[in-house]
Amino acid sequence: MTTVRLGTQPIAWANDDLPELGGDTPVEQILSEAKLAGYSGIEKGGRFPNDPKELKPLMARHGLQLITGWFSGELRQRSLEAEQQAIRAHLDLLVAMGSPVLVYAETTGTVQGQLDTPLAERPRMPEAEFPAYGEKLTRLAEWMRGEGIAMAFHHHMGTVVETEREIDLLMANTGEAVGLLFDTGHLRFAGGDVMGTLRRHGSRVNHFHAKNIRPVIHAQLRNNCWSFLKGVIEGVFTVPGDPEGSVPFRDIVPVLAEIGYSGWMVVEAEQDPAKAHPLTYARMGHAELVACCRAAGLTIVE
Repeated sequence: MTTVRLGTQPIAWANDDLPELGGDTPVEQILSEAKLAGYSGIEKGGRFPNDPKELKPLMARHGLQLITGWFSGELRQRSLEAEQQAIRAHLDLLVAMGSPVLVYAETTGTVQGQLDTPLAERPRMPEAEFPAYGEKLTRLAEWMRGEGIAMAFHHHMGTVVETEREIDLLMANTGEAVGLLFDTGHLRFAGGDVMGTLRRHGSRVNHFHAKNIRPVIHAQLRNNCWSFLKGVIEGVFTVPGDPEGSVPFRDIVPVLAEIGYSGWMVVEAEQDPAKAHPLTYARMGHAELVACCRAAGLTIVE
């Protein structure tokens, strides 16, 4: 029997890259509403405590598990030793919290956090560079595994691993210790074949982000050369179950069952909480994933 757990991301309530989007929302409210929406876990937000002595009782009070947390990697320009030192405190926190994976993204030169830089100006990594980078990343992931946590590499808009081709190159040039965080919204955003890519790399997927795209806003972003953050402000992302979205979760979730995925399914959609009421959308995403999992024969563990 394949089992999954449902979690969410605090970015729907408070965006760390855009403090004007929910930056005054109390952490206690985020956690209580995540639980109220039906989730059993949540990823780490930027304003969460970084000391497990503070974070553990906070999470326990709301009956939530800390699923993981994002790390902005710069292995492309750092030595392996420097990257290990940079990631140390974050890794130790997640291990102390019992988190199964650490979300790692290569952010050297990224434009994802630059409001005035068009997404089209993101950095590119030459294909010839992938073998050396992949070898270095594999060594980092193997070291992380030895420290008690798995790497979940996040392909992300605005970074050097954004497209389907770049995901394929990363997977081809890394060892099995490098897990893949599969994000439906980011891959759809990049024009990739979501179900084909998921099937191709299913054995490497160790974390899953259920993210939706509003195609009308997405087209405006492309046509007007907006930045990634401008797209976020205008509402390019939404949750599963939103009729304005275009990601076919009723087709994707059965592929998760097909590949035997067993882990967290995380609803993540950075939106303006003044326009998209966080609890309402959190419930919407949860209800859609529950329906998809039941139809696909996936058992949800609380």
